Amino acid sequence: MKLSIIVPVYNTAEYLPKCLDSVICPGVDGYEIIIVNDGSTDSSKTVAVSYVNRYPELIRLITTENGGLGQARNVGIENAHGEYLLFLDSDDSLSDNAVPEIMEALRQDYDIFIYDFVFVNTDGAVLSTEPGCRRSGAVNLESYPELLMEYPSGCNKICRRRLFTDSGLRFPGRVWYEDLRTMPKLYTMTDKIYATGKPWYVYLQRPGSITSAAKLDRNVEIIDAVDDLTEFYKARGLYERYKNELEYIRFYNEFLTASARICQADSRHPLLKALREDFLAKCPGYKDNPYIRTMPPKHKLLCSLFMRGRYGEAGALLRLNNARKGAQK
Repeated sequence: MKLSIIVPVYNTAEYLPKCLDSVICPGVDGYEIIIVNDGSTDSSKTVAVSYVNRYPELIRLITTENGGLGQARNVGIENAHGEYLLFLDSDDSLSDNAVPEIMEALRQDYDIFIYDFVFVNTDGAVLSTEPGCRRSGAVNLESYPELLMEYPSGCNKICRRRLFTDSGLRFPGRVWYEDLRTMPKLYTMTDKIYATGKPWYVYLQRPGSITSAAKLDRNVEIIDAVDDLTEFYKARGLYERYKNELEYIRFYNEFLTASARICQADSRHPLLKALREDFLAKCPGYKDNPYIRTMPPKHKLLCSLFMRGRYGEAGALLRLNNARKGAQK
């Protein structure tokens, strides 16, 4: 068995058929689909069973108590028969012809394959296509340390299963930012990484998803996530080598992105100050970071506003920019 496609499911009955249809390819051999029903309370299990009944040799269903996305993925890892693992969220899908192209790509001897995102809305309109890696072909952390600053998502990467099983690395359960806590650690375990440049992953941006839900308080979890990643690199004697990249991860994810997300909804939220103070305490010399010095002008503007505590202005600018983007679609 070459590939296991792991599909964690929690209350996504509306989207699950499209997800599964995108990975069912009659005539393509050497892969399996593992649906992990993470304690769904809607009709997701019924939908999953119907697919298992139609494709019993291709699809397996495992039902567990609700443990969160990370834990559902871990169940898939433990039960996978494939040499490689692909994680597909149940409200997303793969692009047309992705599965045969993936199976062909896996003939190459790499441990991690990175591919691109296609972002769509609930009407199916393409919002953007984003590279999973800004380089193409063979890459590794030593020759391309900026790999750490690429999308940390587990969904746009196919990983050799033994990277998880040999190391004991697993996704944390019931937390936000589980990908940031996990995927960049894999880069220390292999130098056999390949960026395909293929737009295989179709990411659905929908109301109520983790990335758009107004659960502002949980943004504090980004601090623990970056701390966890940083400690991992320190424990392996790699922190000084990748200090600039790890510092930029903290700047971009903890300070810039989390603050932008919060201030658009509540410019007086106390977490905004907490994020700024934590970042400054851990990265007092951030102005000397080469990635921060050369960041885009719009990021420099946001950074300036956040550092001066002008969150209301920043939130207004971000909302205006989002409105303009929406009008252009």
